[in-house]
Amino acid sequence: MRLTRPLLAPAALAAVLALTGCGAGGDGEAAVPETATGSLEHLAAEAECAPNMQTDADTIRQALCREGDEKYVLATFATDRGQREWINTAKDYGGYYLVGRKWVAVGHEDVVADLRGRLGGTLEQGVQHGGGGHPAGHGAHAGHDG
Repeated sequence: MRLTRPLLAPAALAAVLALTGCGAGGDGEAAVPETATGSLEHLAAEAECAPNMQTDADTIRQALCREGDEKYVLATFATDRGQREWINTAKDYGGYYLVGRKWVAVGHEDVVADLRGRLGGTLEQGVQHGGGGHPAGHGAHAGHDG
């Protein structure tokens, strides 16, 4: 059913825009476990997240999670194709993505890297938008030291 599909791009945009701010630094590098699988609730438990459900549809389930002062989106998909289409659309807006089979976590670079130590997965980066000479991984936000 394609009625929910037009809603995915705005949802992805909202998630990425809400989550791509500067955050506290951290090494984020840990041993990477085998990629987790399962329901959104199972993945949230593995990530130590109390999920705040935002979308609960047949094709996508999406929740907001919190890690310290940072928020991230955790989403699961009914199909691999639906997941890839969502990611490809969302990546146009920047951001950092931790990708597993039929799931994705979207948030600040440090948060996503830390989640990888619990959920496994592959790191992907969205389109880099001009920021006036900031090093990779840092936005053009005044008042933060990254």
